[in-house]
Amino acid sequence: MNCCRLCPRSCGTNRDAGETGFCGAGACPRIFRWGPHFGEEPPLVGENGSGCVFFSRCTMKCIYCQNSPWSWGGKGDDMTTERLAGILRDLAVKDKCGNWNLVSPTPYLPYIRDAATALRHEGIRLPFVWNSSGYESAEVLEEYGELCDTALFDLRYSRNETAISASAAPRYVEAARSAIGWAFRRDRPRPDIPRLIVRILVLPGHSDEAIENLAWLATELSPDIPVSIMSQFTPAYRATGTEPFNRKVSEEEYESVTEAAADFGFENGWIQGYEAADPSLALLGENMQGGHGCVS
Repeated sequence: MNCCRLCPRSCGTNRDAGETGFCGAGACPRIFRWGPHFGEEPPLVGENGSGCVFFSRCTMKCIYCQNSPWSWGGKGDDMTTERLAGILRDLAVKDKCGNWNLVSPTPYLPYIRDAATALRHEGIRLPFVWNSSGYESAEVLEEYGELCDTALFDLRYSRNETAISASAAPRYVEAARSAIGWAFRRDRPRPDIPRLIVRILVLPGHSDEAIENLAWLATELSPDIPVSIMSQFTPAYRATGTEPFNRKVSEEEYESVTEAAADFGFENGWIQGYEAADPSLALLGENMQGGHGCVS
């Protein structure tokens, strides 16, 4: 890869020559861990779990990242395309997972596509879940759309100044909304699985941005989009010394977002419920489910 343009930064780094850009990814896939995962949204889990592959490195640098050892630090093992294909094969054949869940795959898309092509020649296919922060290029999504049967995208910020200060992600709002719009408007790859799930991680001191993003989804796209509203924020990494990210989300902040979702007409999706509340009281519409514990 001699001119990397895979993320919205479009840095042009020559990774084949040993250069690294903002994300730090090199000339081969690096993976931290993989295996069946049962903490994702229910449609993705099935009986045998979602076949998650956690890639090292990331196109953002969130100061509160719970996965910083591999997202920031690059912890993990370098893999050949053949080894990556072997991991995907095992998830499908041995573990009998219902999908391949690619967690932060963007820096490694060409290698993933090569591995998927090799497996198709063996007759091995599963739906792909593209699981990311939402900081994506719509043009790259179009090019690698075969790796996205379900788009599991975050929509974390509604203001670019917050995205820059908390995640070093310029133009996050435009990139994430464009990516989500791409996933919403395209032809549905498979009728048996959702084509799009939007995760709303409620951040301390920024619940208003979560509400603004729900308003955008409802008015510009559709309140029928499945949303996963998460209360799980925990101060981690550099957030412990940075206000307001040095605390958990309050019950009032979280409830203001779930109430707004109901007001905007969202009835499909999942909420975690606040730890101090009874999850059975935190249902949004007849199709919303409480007690969800997705962590990626």
